[in-house]
Amino acid sequence: MYGVDGKKFQRQYKQSISDFKNWEQKSHAQDLVLYPENISSQLSIDEVALSDGELYTVLTSKQAKGRKGCLVAIIKGTKSETVIECLFKISRKSRMKVKEITLDMAGSMKLIAKRCFPYAMQVIDRFHVQKLATEALQQIRIKHRWEAIEMENELLERSKEKGLKIEIFSNGDTRKQLLARSRYLLYKSKEKWTLGQSHRAEILFYQYPDLEKAYCLSDELRKIYNQNITKSVAMLKLAHWFKNVEESGFKSFTTLKRTITRHYSDILNYFEKRSTNASAESFNAKIKNFRMQLRGVRDKSFFLFRLSKLFA
Repeated sequence: MYGVDGKKFQRQYKQSISDFKNWEQKSHAQDLVLYPENISSQLSIDEVALSDGELYTVLTSKQAKGRKGCLVAIIKGTKSETVIECLFKISRKSRMKVKEITLDMAGSMKLIAKRCFPYAMQVIDRFHVQKLATEALQQIRIKHRWEAIEMENELLERSKEKGLKIEIFSNGDTRKQLLARSRYLLYKSKEKWTLGQSHRAEILFYQYPDLEKAYCLSDELRKIYNQNITKSVAMLKLAHWFKNVEESGFKSFTTLKRTITRHYSDILNYFEKRSTNASAESFNAKIKNFRMQLRGVRDKSFFLFRLSKLFA
């Protein structure tokens, strides 16, 4: 506002206008903010960094769809014992109402969900599984890229003596550039590639057939999730995918297969109601955006107070 000192107004808002002084959760806000009245039958649990990389566990309700009333709890840390103790402050009757909770594959989150919401079906978020598949693919690309960098270094050293030239492909990329610039196209399905990306992928897969094989494995898993299929059909398709992974011989995908097997039933629960952790990820993004607008968090209690006013 014109003619108003920004710092003075901020101080007055915090001390007088906002009613922060009378906030009932102010004394314990840095450790726990709890709104049990917002609990619903479907919840999401995730972790978020408020400031300086310090993690908080956030419990949100899907019913509010990321708007006012979605915040159930923000608890300092991710240690299961601490979070469970805090969530036990919510009455057992309210916690028994929860029928579904979406989460990632972290062991601490699974234990929290099991102890605090024993009647809730746990659903592993599909995007965390797909992310691991993409990372397994990118690991193979990165390995080839470092080899290409070393090859180019050796070639440049030899070229001073013998006049050798660096290989340039038809799209203008060198081998090192081809592997670096292929990063983003490997995240997408073929249908979403641009003409330039399709040309680059054609060259990439011709030069590195193993990358094409790994991309097909990652894309196959994505397609299983994208299809509107039942749980039993998903089991069959995953069994075929496991077989393809075994035949591929890729260590990173074998590790992924073992991870999926360990969380098999909770991953398959997705195909019952197709619930994801998108609401929690969206809420985390809002927190990060809010933090960015404030240029960081100086007073955590006041920051959590403002979050509560917006989302609780």
